[in-house]
Amino acid sequence: MSMGLALLTLFHTALSIVALLIGIVVVADLMQGTTVPRWNRPFLITAIATSLTGFFFPITQILPSHIVGGVALVVLAGTLLAQFTFGLRGAFRSLYIAGLVASEFFLTFVLVAQLYLRVPGLHALAPTGSEPAFGITQLVVLLFFVYAGFVAVRRARSGGMVGVHA
Repeated sequence: MSMGLALLTLFHTALSIVALLIGIVVVADLMQGTTVPRWNRPFLITAIATSLTGFFFPITQILPSHIVGGVALVVLAGTLLAQFTFGLRGAFRSLYIAGLVASEFFLTFVLVAQLYLRVPGLHALAPTGSEPAFGITQLVVLLFFVYAGFVAVRRARSGGMVGVHA
């Protein structure tokens, strides 16, 4: 691996970890019916940067990671539009919340895939990524984030969302 590729990998991985950790706080806040702009902004920045830097790696074929990164960027663009163009008014508040939760889901989805690729015990359970262990794990992750998104949107609709500033 070249020095440049090693640095890109380190930078991309660090961004991913920071985005994931901040995203935990953001999703937990949303599930409580609150949001804290000082957490949301760094989350959005690091989530966008994570997806963008994923496209800086040499591409010889389109991989699932490219598809997830592309979808994540589309979701993040919708989230930014909901906030900055539409001021979180009406349905755009729910779109914003769903976008934040979905963005954390995409980061977590990729984390799980990377863990199954790189952790020997997990890799032994699903060496190709098409085994039941991998699918069940990703299904549990998806179900959690669907639940989190549902709770967050419902809390925001029922009592307003405390701390939101367009």
